[in-house]
Amino acid sequence: MLLSAGLGFVTLFVVYAVLQSAYRNYSFLRPIMYQVYWLLARAFGEPLLAYLGFFLIAIVYMVAFFWRDFKYVGSLYGSIAHIADGHFDDKVPVRPHSEWGQIAVQTNRLVDRLKRSLDEERKAEQTKNELVTNVSHDLRTPLTSIIGYLGLIEQDRYRDEVELRHYVSIAYDKSQRLHLLINDLFEYTRMRHGTISLHAVKLNLVEMIAQLLVHHRISLEEAKMEGYLHAKEPEVFVMGDPVKLVRVFENLLTNAIAYGKDGRRIDFAVRKEDGMAIAEASNYGEPIPSTDLPHIFDRFYRVDKSRSENSGGSGLGLAIVKSLVELHGGRIEAESDSFRTTFRVRLPLAEERPPSNP
Repeated sequence: MLLSAGLGFVTLFVVYAVLQSAYRNYSFLRPIMYQVYWLLARAFGEPLLAYLGFFLIAIVYMVAFFWRDFKYVGSLYGSIAHIADGHFDDKVPVRPHSEWGQIAVQTNRLVDRLKRSLDEERKAEQTKNELVTNVSHDLRTPLTSIIGYLGLIEQDRYRDEVELRHYVSIAYDKSQRLHLLINDLFEYTRMRHGTISLHAVKLNLVEMIAQLLVHHRISLEEAKMEGYLHAKEPEVFVMGDPVKLVRVFENLLTNAIAYGKDGRRIDFAVRKEDGMAIAEASNYGEPIPSTDLPHIFDRFYRVDKSRSENSGGSGLGLAIVKSLVELHGGRIEAESDSFRTTFRVRLPLAEERPPSNP
């Protein structure tokens, strides 16, 4: 602005000097120049005429100096209007080393955050729709069977008491599955909304898994399997909720029994590593396909798409396990090859307090 004013003053002085020289040296221009000067002076006055000339020249210089900025602002306006129409993949052009360029940078950041928010909203809506669809399907399947078999009983469409008990047994099994699915869904929803709380105590992971293998001894025998626990140290302490951690390892154990029968054994291994307690559950049955491995912790995901509801779980078990492990500040991962399938749980070790001096 000051530069434009200075150049305007210098230019006005130069123009005045040029006109003075032309008036003195070119006599044929004098009448014309006199008439123009007289008209302008009469219209604006001599002092105002000088100020007006200075102002007009300064404006010309200002426009010349800021023409690129004016053009860039117009480009910014056009780009922002285009984005406002819903084209969030576009960007506002950024001109470096410029105040307007910084505005463009911040505008692009705003657009990126808005786009992420919209994407997350769409994903949440899609997740909700998928959840409703999956829940409706998984609830309808056992419920249809229950209604069907109870309908046969209601209509006395059975030959004898043996067939009646068979129908009752099927209806009971289906209702148990329905009960399991509802409980799993309720617990998963609570964890997703952060309404579940931990009652953490210091517990020995080795002892807990050993007790779990004892409690499931009959299930292992019925599946013709054996369970083993490998731990170099008898005590590996973590801070955790015993009920929820039992749920984690019980799910891994029951999955290994259900899907690893061909391997005839289940190995648990517990150790310490880099300030973490590592607990591994391995079975030697049919491997998980590499295409399914990244998705096994997704809700309602089943590796065997042809598995019926009789042999498959609710589809929420591993999703709940993952949420429970993360709730304890840990993480879970899985690996599978032609030899074995291993689920690895990492939990923070409990702080060891030095013994107090007597």
